[in-house]
Amino acid sequence: MTQRPTVAVLGLGAMGHAFAANLVKNGFTTSGWNRTKARGEDLQGAGLKLADSPEQAVEQADVVIAMLADAQTTESVLAQAQGSMKNGAIVVQMGTIGVESTEKLIATFQQQRPDVVFLDAPVSGTKTPAENAQIVVLASGDRQRAAAVEPVFAAISKGTKWLGEAGAASKMKLVVNAWLISMVQGLSESTQMAKEFGFTPDDLWSVLDGGPLAVPYVKGKLEMMKEGTYDPQMHLTWALKDVNLALAAAKNSELPGLNLISDVWQDAVDAGYGEKDLSVVYRYLSEKSG
Repeated sequence: MTQRPTVAVLGLGAMGHAFAANLVKNGFTTSGWNRTKARGEDLQGAGLKLADSPEQAVEQADVVIAMLADAQTTESVLAQAQGSMKNGAIVVQMGTIGVESTEKLIATFQQQRPDVVFLDAPVSGTKTPAENAQIVVLASGDRQRAAAVEPVFAAISKGTKWLGEAGAASKMKLVVNAWLISMVQGLSESTQMAKEFGFTPDDLWSVLDGGPLAVPYVKGKLEMMKEGTYDPQMHLTWALKDVNLALAAAKNSELPGLNLISDVWQDAVDAGYGEKDLSVVYRYLSEKSG
């Protein structure tokens, strides 16, 4: 396998599109597939080869990235593509699909394609960081057999955290997302309280700025709340999916806060906010309070 492997990206949504764009920009021969083909057409001029099927996309690929909407879609598309993969290919599952589905995929590849290296590698970061190659890859699996993936990760991220055997990364991703989601809920409630007391989001940030609580992520969400614009970096619908994946996986942990968030965010999705950024929960709570 060459220093710069041939790559296929299955799923050209916000994250997969960013991965494909960065790979092409960095000189990788890259094919892409998306159920709605138009999602990748803007990258064809830069060199992306758009495929008509997952099978066609992976035929020549040394590295296959799956970045699809959910567990069911991921399992279905990889099952469809599996038989067309090259001998010794590396499959990198990068979506947040939970523990159960990840373990199922690991077992399937071990049984049906033992020649293929399966990496469980979700990412920490959202749309804009992905576009700027500033995400962090949480990787797990046989790093030695998957050495050819390192330049791919370098092209799409600012770093990789290797976490052990395949399956470990999906568990850590749920931990990280549980923290992020809890932070957004807390920020939404704190900002609502600040508004009641006569303070603006800028006032809140001015107090946080320079101190240990001044998380850069918070500043961006406060800007959205101040402007009332919630262009999605992470859709509320997908954040709710991740809450529920965490609750399903962590069977022996007491998680009353996450259980409450699941209920509140489900109500917000039902109220029509699902396609907005997850910070829109602030608007939902504000409207409820009158």
